[in-house]
Amino acid sequence: MFLSDLIAIALKGGAEVLNIYKTDFEAATKADASPVTEADIRCEAVMKPLLAALAPDVVIVAEEAVSAGDIPAEATRLFLVDPLDGTKEFVNRNGDFTVNIALVENGVPTAGVVYAPALDRLWAGSEADGAFTASVTDGGLGRRRAITTRPAPTSLVAVGSRLHGSAATEAWLERYTVERFVSRGSSLKFCLVAEGEADIYPRLGRTMEWDTAAGDAVLRAAGGRVTSLDGQPLRYGKRRQADDVDFANPHFVAFADPVLAVRLAEDAG
Repeated sequence: MFLSDLIAIALKGGAEVLNIYKTDFEAATKADASPVTEADIRCEAVMKPLLAALAPDVVIVAEEAVSAGDIPAEATRLFLVDPLDGTKEFVNRNGDFTVNIALVENGVPTAGVVYAPALDRLWAGSEADGAFTASVTDGGLGRRRAITTRPAPTSLVAVGSRLHGSAATEAWLERYTVERFVSRGSSLKFCLVAEGEADIYPRLGRTMEWDTAAGDAVLRAAGGRVTSLDGQPLRYGKRRQADDVDFANPHFVAFADPVLAVRLAEDAG
């Protein structure tokens, strides 16, 4: 039932996001130059107390709280929360934004929910439940459909950021035969890989753990893998990093087929 509880909380947070989406909202700029809206703030304010009540022993690491200087204590179990992943997509009103909640245990995302309120679609997964997607109607979850990744074909479908593409990413992908490149926003890229619509998602740019943990959990539950560029599994709850701030991710790649991740690790070794 734990994953169902996370889904219910994400749906409530998403309702707040949609309420703001339907208005003539304004965006402010945070210290790191990223945008923030009332939707980010209200969604996080709704979800944090619900998560605290669900699991009082799990530390909550939420994007807007951390941005405001509320840095939680170190812990082996934590919720990573992004109340509005893809705020630029939200501001551009293209629908490619998500509400993300992940449970991390000992550095591994073991359960996650990705809810795209404007698309009426939700993805979820856990080690215990596998991965699935479902439509959302009037705030309620429809019939669940199990999803799994696919074996890597000869020519891959790559997915990447609509707003954060780079020449470095294109150059990195040259090691593979890529048939098609799909641009999407937010953590939806993980979901495309998880449900077998894409094979690889490289991100050679800045991300934080709350950006990736929920999508990572869904993808792992669907049979995929997320690694750093040296082929090692992406870890969470990173603190006191010598070369970066707390909770910052290295560059990474999400794979549908774990065989591709093994090959990357072998090449890096």
